[in-house]
Amino acid sequence: MRNLHSFLVASVAAALLLCAGIGNARSPVEATHLQGPRQVDLVIALDVSTSMNGLIASAKQRLWDVVNELGRAQPQPELRVAIITYGNPSYGEQSGYVRIDQPFTSDLDAVNQTLFSFGTNGGDEYVARAVNTAVSDLDWSGSADALRIVFVAGNEGAEQDPLLSVQGSMAVAAGKGIVVNTIYCGTDNDGDAAGWRRVASLTNGLYAAIDQNAAAVANIATPMDDELIALNDELNETYIAYGADGIASRQNQIEQDQNAGAMSSAAAASRAITKAGALYDSSNWDVVGAIEEGAEIEEFEVEDLPAELQAMDTDERKEYVAEQSAKRERLRAEIAQLDQERRDFIAEERAKTAKDADGLDEVLQEGIRTLAEDKGFTFD
Repeated sequence: MRNLHSFLVASVAAALLLCAGIGNARSPVEATHLQGPRQVDLVIALDVSTSMNGLIASAKQRLWDVVNELGRAQPQPELRVAIITYGNPSYGEQSGYVRIDQPFTSDLDAVNQTLFSFGTNGGDEYVARAVNTAVSDLDWSGSADALRIVFVAGNEGAEQDPLLSVQGSMAVAAGKGIVVNTIYCGTDNDGDAAGWRRVASLTNGLYAAIDQNAAAVANIATPMDDELIALNDELNETYIAYGADGIASRQNQIEQDQNAGAMSSAAAASRAITKAGALYDSSNWDVVGAIEEGAEIEEFEVEDLPAELQAMDTDERKEYVAEQSAKRERLRAEIAQLDQERRDFIAEERAKTAKDADGLDEVLQEGIRTLAEDKGFTFD
């Protein structure tokens, strides 16, 4: 990929990290769920000043493609994502016009909901402040074999913060084993590009220049999309929300399906693939997901279950949940097969079209892949 590897320093800091838990109780499967094999903490920091509508649209459109790339890694990652935005004057001067929109979470529906919650507004873009907020104010993991990465994207000078130097902010990041990668929304020949390169080099991170609008417009429709969307509808029937939070989470799941569908059929198909993959975690609100993570049906309070399960005895509940789990597993297999066919189709179509610049999704996907491989992950 153009520009991405040419500035990659040969060795990424040995102590990359990952957070072991969200901090909130995840009854009844907290202990089981937090014993994942390898963890990845990913921060996406986006410039939301007025000129960045294309960047925001790209993030909304291609979140699921990025997640699916990481979902193909082995050993299986346990992913948490945080979203930070900067450059909006409404955030206030004291914050450096930076805001944590979504703290670290494994709830990918919450991440997508966050991306759809904000727009753009003119302001000062302080990259050093955005990185400092990510490094200092987020609950990073201390796990020695984890991957901790920040991608910060913007289109103004990266070294214009009047209070914090990028050298100071990056030194703190490097000291915590966090790799900061920069994405300049412009051409590699622009005067500001050199500053973005320097920022990335301070933590042995990656640098790339992108067309911020590319991912928003470069959709490739495939013959598999409609079938994937239909299978997603069937997959939704297997979720059994429990507790008050479960009802809200189930509703948000449906809303994020609708958000993806409103963007494009490609985004909806990609989201369906995510939901069928191992990185989509519903165990804190869905009975089937909780059972898959090691919970027992007897652990659920009867009043927390939906009415149809409350009317059953324990054996009937077990049988019903087992049926939904088997159906979900069958759908996952069908979606996985279509995913492979779809990726092959897209690869062939992209090979036919030459383009001048990468988009946000390509930079994130290949950047995550490069950093993960450097940390010992492999990809199919």
